[in-house]
Amino acid sequence: MPPLRRHVPALIAVIFLAACGGGDSGPPRRAIVDSRDTYDPRSFDPALSTDVPTGRAVGYVFEGLTRFSPDAQVEPALASSWTVSPDGRIWRFTLRQNVKFHDGTAFTARHVVGSFTRVLDPKTRGGRGWPLFPIAGATEFAAGTATAIRGLRIENDSTIEITLTEPFAIFPKLLAMPVASIVPSSVPADFGEKPVGTGPWKLAEWKHDDFVRFVRNETYWGEKPVQDTLVARIIPELSTAVAEFESGNVDLLYIPEAETRQWEQTEEKKGLLQAAPVLRLWYVAMNTTRGPLADARVRRAINHAIDTRAILTQLLGGRGRLAAGVIPPALEGADTLRAPYAHDVAKARALLTEAGFPGGITLRLWCSQDATQSRVAQAIQGYLKEAGITAELVQRESASMREAARKGEADLVLKDWYADYPDAENFLYPLLHSANAGVGGNVSFFRDPAFDSVVTASRRETDLPRRIALYQRADSIAFAQAPMVFLFFYNELYAVQPWLKNWTAPTIFNGQRMIGTRIDRAAP
Repeated sequence: MPPLRRHVPALIAVIFLAACGGGDSGPPRRAIVDSRDTYDPRSFDPALSTDVPTGRAVGYVFEGLTRFSPDAQVEPALASSWTVSPDGRIWRFTLRQNVKFHDGTAFTARHVVGSFTRVLDPKTRGGRGWPLFPIAGATEFAAGTATAIRGLRIENDSTIEITLTEPFAIFPKLLAMPVASIVPSSVPADFGEKPVGTGPWKLAEWKHDDFVRFVRNETYWGEKPVQDTLVARIIPELSTAVAEFESGNVDLLYIPEAETRQWEQTEEKKGLLQAAPVLRLWYVAMNTTRGPLADARVRRAINHAIDTRAILTQLLGGRGRLAAGVIPPALEGADTLRAPYAHDVAKARALLTEAGFPGGITLRLWCSQDATQSRVAQAIQGYLKEAGITAELVQRESASMREAARKGEADLVLKDWYADYPDAENFLYPLLHSANAGVGGNVSFFRDPAFDSVVTASRRETDLPRRIALYQRADSIAFAQAPMVFLFFYNELYAVQPWLKNWTAPTIFNGQRMIGTRIDRAAP
């Protein structure tokens, strides 16, 4: 067993202070211990929430007007209900009454305006205010050219009206993101270390790079957590996390890709596994402005050249589903009947010849220094060679690779995209709409007027069936034009101790608040 980390004695003391004794089969503690985070949250300040560990932690302590369920449905949170005007621009939120912050302050509409203003304030540097940009006047305020956000209007203490620049049908989903959480009117300089929210959990202790301990908010307005303590262990080394799980010291474990088969093929371990089809797409962006990649036939040839099924099975433990578009099957708008590009080397060569490249082409394939990405890139390189395509690998640390891709300096870039919110729009618009070419996320520099028109219409369409039809049409255009290699939609895999009950792997990272999750000490 690998050595325990340096702060473990302190952590064990913390956890066992919450122990209730007894000799049942479950662990002698009341704290749920989660080991899914491999690095420290950046901050508990929602305005600085830019990554999964931070967003997950913020989601325990704070709430927005809306929130996500474990299966990624949007549901009311601090807003009990809302309506939208016929033109899709004016949203009127009715706020819950009798909600209090952890310090006892009553929650009102002014906190919504104050929170959104704080996030968008140009002085709050390092934040991620874009989910609020649809609000009229938000971008001007964020740019420092306006002194207030004109799209926010307090009707009374329990009602707020939000006017958008243009119709945006999925706006409530953006309000469930951590950055849109509601904070008190006045926050101290150390708010990121000493947060005060309205959420079901309160921060009790944060030992950096070791653990975060939360305690139940006994005055929470809604259903309170069953357990009184939740501990998020920060364990960078996956082998250490596995050892801690096997020792019964943690309740939740993320299964590394390399260990997937071992867990799935071991009878006593297999029964502990729980998978979730998370909203994560692996793909290779093809810069459609560079040389032969401007020709869709070449891009389709590259798709046919790669055996994505073999890569998924052999390098990622089969954890996912082959992609036949950019919309994950778990989301409305996905065409689950469409067949992926088949691995067909002869067809790939024929398409290259038809495009005027019978002798093949040479490209540069960029990837990060992550071990799994590196292996996948090498496999892609091998498959491309069989089709007459020479791919020179360029391996850089993630930030450098991202920068080169955004500047349009890369032919091919191996990437993955983890949804910010559960909607097809969050794949179609950032990854392929021309408005996001380059720094916006469309590093394929894909510019297709028909695609843009359909996606733009879908963002404004408030009728769900019509919006889904638009999503499907846009996805079909993208698949035919092939601005990327469609690899696979990834599945997360967790091991859950038998004594941990009512925990469901969330589809979106902040969709599990640990409310009904409990430790059954009598469990075998």
